[in-house]
Amino acid sequence: MIEEFMTFMQNQPVLVFFLVLSLGYAVGRIPLGGITLGPAGGVLLAGLFFGHLGFTMYSAIQTMGFAIFIFCVGYQAGPKFFDVLMTDGLKYLSLALVIAATGFGLSAFLAGLLDFQPGMAAGMLGGALTTTPTLAAAQDAVSSGIAPVPEGFTEQQVLTNIGAGYALTYLFGLIGLILSIRLLPKFLGINLAKEAAKLTGGSDEEQGVNLGKITRRTYRITKTEGLDRNVGDIEMSAPGKIKVVAIRRNGEVIPVLRDTLFQVGDEVLVLGDVKFLLVETNAVAEEISDDEGLSVAMSTVKVVVSNKEVVGVKAKDLRPEQHVGAIPLSLHRHRQSLPLSGDLELRLGDVIDFYGPEEAFDRLAEHVGHVEREIEDTDLLTFGLGIAAGIMLGTLAITIAGVTIGLGMAGGLLIVGLLIGFVRSIWPVFGRVPSASRWVLSELGLMMFMAGVGLNAGGGIVDIVQTAGIKLIGAGIIVTLIPVFIGYTFSRKVLNLNPAEAFGGVTGAMTSGAALSVVCEASKSSVPALGYTGAYAFANVILTLAGTLMMLM
Repeated sequence: MIEEFMTFMQNQPVLVFFLVLSLGYAVGRIPLGGITLGPAGGVLLAGLFFGHLGFTMYSAIQTMGFAIFIFCVGYQAGPKFFDVLMTDGLKYLSLALVIAATGFGLSAFLAGLLDFQPGMAAGMLGGALTTTPTLAAAQDAVSSGIAPVPEGFTEQQVLTNIGAGYALTYLFGLIGLILSIRLLPKFLGINLAKEAAKLTGGSDEEQGVNLGKITRRTYRITKTEGLDRNVGDIEMSAPGKIKVVAIRRNGEVIPVLRDTLFQVGDEVLVLGDVKFLLVETNAVAEEISDDEGLSVAMSTVKVVVSNKEVVGVKAKDLRPEQHVGAIPLSLHRHRQSLPLSGDLELRLGDVIDFYGPEEAFDRLAEHVGHVEREIEDTDLLTFGLGIAAGIMLGTLAITIAGVTIGLGMAGGLLIVGLLIGFVRSIWPVFGRVPSASRWVLSELGLMMFMAGVGLNAGGGIVDIVQTAGIKLIGAGIIVTLIPVFIGYTFSRKVLNLNPAEAFGGVTGAMTSGAALSVVCEASKSSVPALGYTGAYAFANVILTLAGTLMMLM
């Protein structure tokens, strides 16, 4: 009975994958001294267990997951990567390089000193620094043929060594980093909460535009003063201060056009600056409560200036029908915020945040340019072509002095993802991947890859533990701890970072979101996230390439 069940399972690799996925998620949630392995660690352990029992998974599933995951890493990091590069780039690039070089050098040195088999050094580097892209790039370098397989070993043996090296060092890489980040400030006598209070945090781009100064109110016109002016005249008399959204006359809602004239008794729903409405409208109208009829749903959209007719036109000279009903909130040019004023000339690619009703956005799309609505659609065309382009870029290679050098699939996907993510942040008319969709794609891709790593390495994990297990785990502890101390010392003594920002930068350079949460908790602030974001943007790229480079040594 058991043999029949095992045979059945071995013939159902898709079923095995989803069992590994579900059990791995359950294992990843089990707290170990207040620390959890997380989904990636749990799925890896579940994969090792099933792999040891002889189960396998289609190699195409692992490769597909790898491609989706690495592309998503680049796509998500793209805007911040280039932003950091153009602002504090040298500072955070140097921190990420110091930690990566320290971990890389230690891994290579210890692997040679302890006579590790090929592939273990790359796996140890990825596991000790808890950096999955390093593992992915190392395995891709072998599978794609970029890194030659040493004599006396098969490709599968090297891949198994990479996976086992990662698995045996990942656990302490996660726990050891968190413990060192938690204990080091106490050992150095640093009060992270006081240090974080000395810094001012940046704005959170995820929370969107500021609506604090914008209000919606309903008025009833009570006086004849100014009734000779139409909607367009009134809005243009105070650009950006007021927008007429809806008008109800004699109980019926009428269309709002630029030449619409008001009448005494009209009930008008307007958007506008709080101070302006409180001062200016009282002279001709009274505010009323509107429970139905004019309760128009409002939302915000990003409008990309792409219509050549408005390029070069000053904001105050836009014809009223081009923006009636929606109020501009902010304008960004090449990701830089510019003050909104009537004399500002619109340029191709300007991104303007508008607030208003849906029908106003339709007019904006017709007259101004592309409207990026808050929708859940994913641009799978760009997503698919981006992955295809990354794979093709990774196949390109040049031969120098008899040595073939190429980016590999990991490098190609990472570069294309970075570029698409950054270009979309400037010109958001394509490549839309909502955050929820991006999370699902990235997480599923990572789990497909990690399940494959565990299943492939599981068959040889016991032999590796028996021959090199203690040495590998001990070396991994060194590779985890020393970069933390060197990185923190470098960030304080050379870069002159605030301690809270320095610890955040160290966790970012080691790509550990779990360790960042420990720093933020101790700091009672999100300030460490500033350092984390800067270093993380570079570390993801550097450590991905480090996995390939390690296999070429």
